[in-house]
Amino acid sequence: MTDQSIKLDGPSHPPLNGEKPQQLVVFLHGYGSNGDDLISLAPYLAPAVPEAEFLSPNAPFPCEINPFGGYQWFGLEERNAETRLAGARIAAPILDAYLDEQLAARGLSDADLALVGFSQGTMMALHVGLRRANPAAAIVGYSGMLVAPELLAGELQSKPPVLLVHGMADEVLPFAAMGEAEAALNAAGVKVFAEGRPGLPHSIDQRGLELGASILHQALCRHHHHHL
Repeated sequence: MTDQSIKLDGPSHPPLNGEKPQQLVVFLHGYGSNGDDLISLAPYLAPAVPEAEFLSPNAPFPCEINPFGGYQWFGLEERNAETRLAGARIAAPILDAYLDEQLAARGLSDADLALVGFSQGTMMALHVGLRRANPAAAIVGYSGMLVAPELLAGELQSKPPVLLVHGMADEVLPFAAMGEAEAALNAAGVKVFAEGRPGLPHSIDQRGLELGASILHQALCRHHHHHL
């Protein structure tokens, strides 16, 4: 059961061109963090998608280990596949409702939406983005993993292009998680580009931002000639 009364909220960054947004990029932060963390990436990505508004909602639940200003999509106290899947399934409808609401408020569709996740936020971006009825323009996942890869083929609803970037020195979520996600996405027919970053710990580097900016530009700026 999901508490449908939970409404996500967090910081935003307006389109660089100062106009009404033609696209929406939604950041999904990691465990114990908050929306302020990833919205700081908006100025770096905005030049690639000058018509896009950026949203960075706080995850729905206070973090169990850092409840003061920290949020979680689901708990990590028991780190195993079962609790991850259960947690993702509770958070998914909350995120879906938020995405539907934010798109509708701007008169945009899933084709105008990109999800950018970090760590646990990447788990949510992949879990939700691949199960929405209509495909998003793109999913960018930094330093994350695919929850329940064995269920993907049976539950997949849409196939947005996916970028995965992961530090090869990640001490929080092992680098091997990228290869596992890539293999499952490939097997399900999802177009995936994955790059490991030598020496990078659990974070996002300049190269990762450049790759993210590139896929966002390709995915979101392709069909907006008619606004000129």
